[in-house]
Amino acid sequence: MNRVAFGHIHADGVTFDEAVALIVERAAHRQGGYVVTPNVDHVVLAETDADLRASYRDAFLSVADGMPLLWIARWCRSPLPAKISGSDLTVPLVTAAAAAGVSVFLLGASHETCERAIEAMTRQCPSLRVAGHASPDFTLDGDQRPVLEACGRARDSGAGLVLVAMGCPKQEVLMHRFHGYFDGAVAIGIGGTLRFLAGEVDRCPPWMARTGMEWLYRLVKEPRRLAGRYLVRDRAIAGIAWRQWRASRLPVRLGNEQVDPS
Repeated sequence: MNRVAFGHIHADGVTFDEAVALIVERAAHRQGGYVVTPNVDHVVLAETDADLRASYRDAFLSVADGMPLLWIARWCRSPLPAKISGSDLTVPLVTAAAAAGVSVFLLGASHETCERAIEAMTRQCPSLRVAGHASPDFTLDGDQRPVLEACGRARDSGAGLVLVAMGCPKQEVLMHRFHGYFDGAVAIGIGGTLRFLAGEVDRCPPWMARTGMEWLYRLVKEPRRLAGRYLVRDRAIAGIAWRQWRASRLPVRLGNEQVDPS
């Protein structure tokens, strides 16, 4: 499949339906691995975070979460077919998993959030089998025993799909370090999706998601948590996009011949 670079990380050129099918097939056959969902903030963080870069390098699938990445890809002449956010993907993914006989384990968020999210998912997909959930106290450089215990619970549950809801970079680093503990289950990072499903945070209107304005809606809803990220840190995406655009205009060498990419 086509792979598009964004600074030090990447996204794969798959459609929404292709992403669901790839993940479910891999989970059904107990092939393991994990899925990442890059957005602008991931791209910016990866400039200085070696662990996050390694997490992306070893993921079996990376799907673009956010219209700005699609715009950058198109600007750099490497268009992606679809925006595939974790929050949009989760319910269709668990529905397809249920149809394939694959059960699900939730890892991250609070106990109460997980319980409410499970209720919401099973209302939409009554055949869904949730094998369990765990909310480990996980820090990247702290005591690893709680997360190892939680990963062991996911493994022992027999789930084929593990939804990891911890936000970036924790969920990506966790999946990279510990996905081998899942015994063939596929893990996917879904950020704050369980909070959306639990009704704790409102999703933006569809038109705002389509026009790339979801960040503004979330900023208005959670200014203290998100202002530093959206208004300060993520401004660095402009320089990364410019660097990517310039690289896309460099001549390509085929043998001794130089080919203009235009």
